[in-house]
Amino acid sequence: MIEKREFYINGEWVAPQAGRDYAVIDPSTEEPCAVISLGGTADAEAGIAAAKAALPAWRATPPGERIAHVEKILSIYQARVHEMAEAISLEMGAPIDFALAEQAGAGSWHIQNFIEAAREFQWVHPLGDGTPGAMISYEPVGVVGLITPWNWPMNQVTLKVIPALIAGCTMVLKPSEEAPLSSLLFAEFVAQAGVPAGVFNLVNGDGAGVGTVLSGHPDVEMISFTGSTRAGRAISRNAAETLKRVCLELGGKGANVIFADADEDAVRRGVVHMFENAGQSCNAPSRMLVQRPVYDQALSIAKATAEATKVGSPRESGDHIGPVINQAQFEKIQGLIETGIKEGATLLAGGLGRPEGLNKGYYVRPTIFADCTPDMTIMREEIFGPVLSIMPFDTEEEALTVANDTPYGLTNYVQGQNGEQVNRVLRAFHSGMAVANGKSRGAGAPFGGVSASGRAREGGRWGIEEFCDSKSIGGWFE
Repeated sequence: MIEKREFYINGEWVAPQAGRDYAVIDPSTEEPCAVISLGGTADAEAGIAAAKAALPAWRATPPGERIAHVEKILSIYQARVHEMAEAISLEMGAPIDFALAEQAGAGSWHIQNFIEAAREFQWVHPLGDGTPGAMISYEPVGVVGLITPWNWPMNQVTLKVIPALIAGCTMVLKPSEEAPLSSLLFAEFVAQAGVPAGVFNLVNGDGAGVGTVLSGHPDVEMISFTGSTRAGRAISRNAAETLKRVCLELGGKGANVIFADADEDAVRRGVVHMFENAGQSCNAPSRMLVQRPVYDQALSIAKATAEATKVGSPRESGDHIGPVINQAQFEKIQGLIETGIKEGATLLAGGLGRPEGLNKGYYVRPTIFADCTPDMTIMREEIFGPVLSIMPFDTEEEALTVANDTPYGLTNYVQGQNGEQVNRVLRAFHSGMAVANGKSRGAGAPFGGVSASGRAREGGRWGIEEFCDSKSIGGWFE
């Protein structure tokens, strides 16, 4: 049993002042694998006080020196990446190969992209031509509270901690209590890199405790939160009294529009993407809309892809998916599968219960529903599991109406070979991100949505700007 009860505050590992034990559950065995402490108000306030005390010196540190600290963090991260992968695999059930390449890999990738963006970042620059002495400067927001989720732990920790460090902010990180081990390891990297005491602090806790203190505290100038839309609303309400900046990266219900001229791998690619990370990604393409001439063919490919998707232990090497995070999530997914059946969707693959041969652990059968309609629960609610809903469409206008008929607006996808049509659809999606034909959005591109998906913009230059206040200056001496 791993015991990690201490918090990282003011450059030291310290015992909780108001802690209580919390068991971290291995989702593949349903058994405790670690014990941490959930902090209380006193612990959160100690982290905030340390960050506040460290702020003047850190914000005055030249950007080049701040970047140098981040470069050290990256070097340590890369040297200890296998430890990170093992921690993530244990705490949230990612298969070990996926945990190394994608989960832990996402962290080092983001750090590198931030370093490159920071080297080109113009901290003070002219407003424009014809306005001599008019300048714009970027200044750190101040003390920030960072609240991160369990599904992509290092992806989200690095998307918040690293730009905050570069911008000159000091911070308190509250990782998810469901998957805290990777963040505790990351704190070791920060300490090993020699980041000054108080600049980075980590306090474990739950949303109702430490999360509420961070989002409501007058000394915290900004909250950056990734998680559910429900929690995002609660954080916004609590933060309103102190008028702090609130940056939210929330849920999604992505549409994947497949036109009749899409490439032959489009459907398989969409199913594989949906099932990645056991469907526990906010940007998952969970609604597949297929143009009617290729609908039957698409169902055949989707069914075969689902049936070929292996489910297995996170400890085993290979190309398979693992369990979902916990009992509550498992039961939620089972309930939504049952609802899909009751509401008349055609169960094409998977269904209720665990996959064959897996009698313990929060494993879900890769499931596909066909013949869905836009009003069905499985087409409207974020399931956050390996469940894909498919429906046919006839026209581009119909597809866009369905794709945009959601309170969410994170990522939408389109597959097709007509360049004018694809570009038109990409622009017409009501979402913060849009992707065609499986292409990358590019290193350093901002990640974030609109509407109920929040409006954060994390990554690259935009991610650094998010932790800055812009200052408008007149009378600058040239």
